[in-house]
Amino acid sequence: MSLLPHQLELLSPARDADIGIEAINHGADAVYIGGPAFGARATAGNDIRDLERLIKHAHRFGSRIFITLNTILRDDELEGARQMAWQIYNAGADALIIQDMGLLELDLPPIQLHASTQTDIRTPEKARFLQDAGLSQIVVARELDLQQIAAVRAATDPARTTIEFFVHGALCVAYSGQCYITHAHTGRSANRGDCNQACRLPYEVTDASGRIIAHEKHVLSMKDNNQSDNLRALIDAGVRSFKIEGRYKDMGYVKNITAHYRKLLDEIIEEREFSEQPLARSSSGTTSFSFEPDPDQNFNREFTDYFVNGRKDDIGAFDTPKTPGRSIGWVTQVGDKWFEIEASDKATELHNGDGLCYYDLQKELVGVHINRVECMHAKKGIWRLFPKNEIAEFKDLRKGLEINRNRDMDWVRMLEKKSSERRIGLWAEFKEAVNGTTQGFALTLTDEDGFTATASVEHEHQSATDAAKAEATLREQLGRFGASIFSVNDISLQLSQPWFVPASALNQLRRDALAALEAARANGFIRLPRAKPVEPPAPFPEDTLTYLSNVFNQKAHDFYVKHGVKVIDAAYESKEEEGEVSLMITKHCVRFSMSLCPKQAKGVIGVKGTIKAEPLQLINGKEKLTLRFDCKPCEMHVVGKMKKSVMNQHAKEMQEHPLQFYRTRPAPHAKP
Repeated sequence: MSLLPHQLELLSPARDADIGIEAINHGADAVYIGGPAFGARATAGNDIRDLERLIKHAHRFGSRIFITLNTILRDDELEGARQMAWQIYNAGADALIIQDMGLLELDLPPIQLHASTQTDIRTPEKARFLQDAGLSQIVVARELDLQQIAAVRAATDPARTTIEFFVHGALCVAYSGQCYITHAHTGRSANRGDCNQACRLPYEVTDASGRIIAHEKHVLSMKDNNQSDNLRALIDAGVRSFKIEGRYKDMGYVKNITAHYRKLLDEIIEEREFSEQPLARSSSGTTSFSFEPDPDQNFNREFTDYFVNGRKDDIGAFDTPKTPGRSIGWVTQVGDKWFEIEASDKATELHNGDGLCYYDLQKELVGVHINRVECMHAKKGIWRLFPKNEIAEFKDLRKGLEINRNRDMDWVRMLEKKSSERRIGLWAEFKEAVNGTTQGFALTLTDEDGFTATASVEHEHQSATDAAKAEATLREQLGRFGASIFSVNDISLQLSQPWFVPASALNQLRRDALAALEAARANGFIRLPRAKPVEPPAPFPEDTLTYLSNVFNQKAHDFYVKHGVKVIDAAYESKEEEGEVSLMITKHCVRFSMSLCPKQAKGVIGVKGTIKAEPLQLINGKEKLTLRFDCKPCEMHVVGKMKKSVMNQHAKEMQEHPLQFYRTRPAPHAKP
């Protein structure tokens, strides 16, 4: 198992080891990060030595490091993935996050396995299957509501599987693992870590008659996920690992958002301390911050809690995929090289380097990078701003225009400095030690996890001339844990009388005891166990798999056959689906967002029966996609076909460099 049923895990992202270390310092119980290859963020690989450095730091606090190995793999990549898994295991990593079930058929190390979001876990049956197949932590689909999450929890065993859920960050509009637009249009693959984010593009939306019902709208672009207000409900539904999105995000984002959720989860743990079901964090120590966390300060497309509390009509960032920031005031005049604004809050301060923005008359977001600011009238909140670009370049910049700030340089600089302390509490006992005829002193340290260590020093017992001063000096010298990861809760002096002990002897004693305690913690660190799959192999919930199951190698095929599947189509990346297919399946519905949903219209007089869920078209330049609506499960399919250029390029590559991957049909145009 991964977590005990009463433990909560804050799971933070890291692009690199340095960001991962700061995630730990800001309270993360676990960090997920790319290994040297095969992660679902193609450009976010990390060297083994850097990972070892991160793992060592995390383990000091009992925090865990999970490595992403969550792409689908060709047959010729399986051996490299297997070797990387062993490398990661030998480096001390705690778990592998995987998508490709072919990995379960390899000689993997005894490392714990977690199911990636790419495995698309929407049903209790799928969750139960993955638990029975040997996965110890499963991240359920972001689209699930509280009742559906609770149903997954009810179908699985808390002693065997931890439920993980995304609580913050960018939202994939598709069910994860169910988006093939990038591959159809470019030949690159989101399932292989190379998404081109077609969902963030502007589209013209037309109906069956060709009428334009939305012009240049980002209709597939979601707001950003923020579950800050739902944490208690998610805990009650069975979630125990709270995942922050963002393996491409910068240091400031990871520090701020980790600190934000650390504070929220600590509050919940504290308020339930004396309840029937008390909770605990899954790693050691407490974290204090030199700043007040604020999710609004980071890039965001505004926030939504998505489907957790049922379908809402404000989940989309349809006007812009950029970050609109916070309103700070309005334009009072525009000069030839500057413009002035009046801040709505007179205490607002602007800084050189701030990023501002506004909406032009077409509701497009225009960014303004500020080179220099001058405060013209502090009491009235009037500021003169000199942008980096010429004033003439800013479309629709005019008097009365509302101005937002989406980058506060003061905040950015603050988070570039040290911004947190993470400490493990301990108790110290200082007493006399006599070894034969040798006199000395011993210091025993016991930390909050029950690890203990003792160090001793030979030194004659000299009576102190000033008893009170001697005791104060002992406590002061022994309590200097500032350079370590520990903070002292209490110092107990077990002495027959006050003794004089030089500071040098006390410092050496403290250093030796701390080194022994760190060693005891390292030796006592228990690696997460690998779950054993149930025997005989659990049957997969379905006996037929389409391209949507992402089977891309023979080992994955063998895995599903072993689990009772009869028909197994090849992954979309095998280039066997030449006609129109669903390139994306999503819970988001463009009809609903535009108030064109037949279910919405049911109760409206005069409308009943006149609105049907007919297909719509999305057009971006030469790209055309069809939206089809499956109203029973309340889902939308984005339908299209693979470009001829992609098919031709693939055929050419297959002739030049034949590659092995799972197919059900002969390769087109390949040499015999």
